[in-house]
Amino acid sequence: MSEFTFGFSAPDPDDRDKNKDPNSGEPGKGGGAENPFDAFGQLGQMLSQLGQMLSQAGTSTGPVNYDLAKQIAVQKLSGQMGFVAPSDSGKAVADAVHLAEMWLDPVTTLPAGATVTRAWTPRDWVEHTLPTWQRLCDPVARRMSGAWVEALPAEAKQQAGPLLAMVGQMGGMAFGSQLGNALAQLAAEVLTSTDIGLPLGPAATAALVPANIEEFTKGLERPASEVIVFLAAREAAHQRLFAHVPWLRQRLLATVEEFASGIKVDTAALEQLASQVDPSNPETIERAMQSGMLEPETTPEQKAALTRLETLLALVEGWVDIVVGEAVSERLPGADALRETLRRRRASGGPAEQTFATLVGLELRPRRLRAAASLWRLLTDQHGIETRDGLWAHPDLMPTAADLDDPLDFAERLGANPDLDDDPIAQLKRTEQSPESKDAEGENGD
Repeated sequence: MSEFTFGFSAPDPDDRDKNKDPNSGEPGKGGGAENPFDAFGQLGQMLSQLGQMLSQAGTSTGPVNYDLAKQIAVQKLSGQMGFVAPSDSGKAVADAVHLAEMWLDPVTTLPAGATVTRAWTPRDWVEHTLPTWQRLCDPVARRMSGAWVEALPAEAKQQAGPLLAMVGQMGGMAFGSQLGNALAQLAAEVLTSTDIGLPLGPAATAALVPANIEEFTKGLERPASEVIVFLAAREAAHQRLFAHVPWLRQRLLATVEEFASGIKVDTAALEQLASQVDPSNPETIERAMQSGMLEPETTPEQKAALTRLETLLALVEGWVDIVVGEAVSERLPGADALRETLRRRRASGGPAEQTFATLVGLELRPRRLRAAASLWRLLTDQHGIETRDGLWAHPDLMPTAADLDDPLDFAERLGANPDLDDDPIAQLKRTEQSPESKDAEGENGD
């Protein structure tokens, strides 16, 4: 295997002299022509030298080289234990999910959402979640790739020509490399397909990762059968939400895309990037791309999208926490300890949070999980299961970030409206059809 990673190969030393002007004895200054990349120091030389290396790395469509990402992830996972699932793991997962579904039925109005159960290896997890990662990562990578081009002076853009396409290819490989390494790390530790709260896997599929669950169980002092049933209940509860709350999956993924669309890059960082790159050494390119030098600036619009995403993820995780607790607490002796373990696992900023921040630029804040769980518990105690679950009928009915800070006020407002307490979605429809609402729509249309 070549010592140059990600398809790079060593440049031909003879090629370094091809751009040297025989009269000046200096590279890149033939006939006194002005170099359009002078404003960026070594950036022009870097792009020129990268041309040959990238041409040997193959082409990729889109802003991320997902073939490279998958290849890197699979290669890293192939050397780890648990790469192949035990032969009986499929039945164990199916039995655990079936039992969990029966326990969940009495504690939520949302019916079972999973029609398929799967025991995944870490490699399976990579393969089956990659399409969703593509949707999450493409907007970020596309925006970052575009920032490179936007940062170039107008004259450089006109004269660069084919180099701009090469810049996109370089970005696709760099992001693909980063994605592959991150997915390998995450795949080696995730327990279910919904472990980070997002619907990463195929719809209506409850999937557990037995090899990772076995490793996770070692430090818990609980029977393996108890742990897998508890995790199956969490997976099944997530699937009920994603299957029967039509707007939820789209809203979660669209909010990530909205965040990505507002990415802005400090163009001054490009000069600093170029100064740290040796065009003849591909490893310096990789280090520079991963140094955080081109981390996006956070805009007010992004902050608003981030708040919405954090709130929605907290509401999902809080609801799952409460519902699963009601379903298993009296049946599994270690349920309370397992709930607390998973809460701390999320709140500690573990691999899931770090990987998501690396790939998409978002730092999730699991601390909102406890606030959301407290709100759902309060609503359950004061208004019952039907009213609590009825709030998922429409996004406008859902608690906001402010409501997580003051759950008592939200519960009181809910109780002060008898119609909403009985049928939230019917009340919403009546509000939309009211004369005042129609008048407002007419004014907006004028």
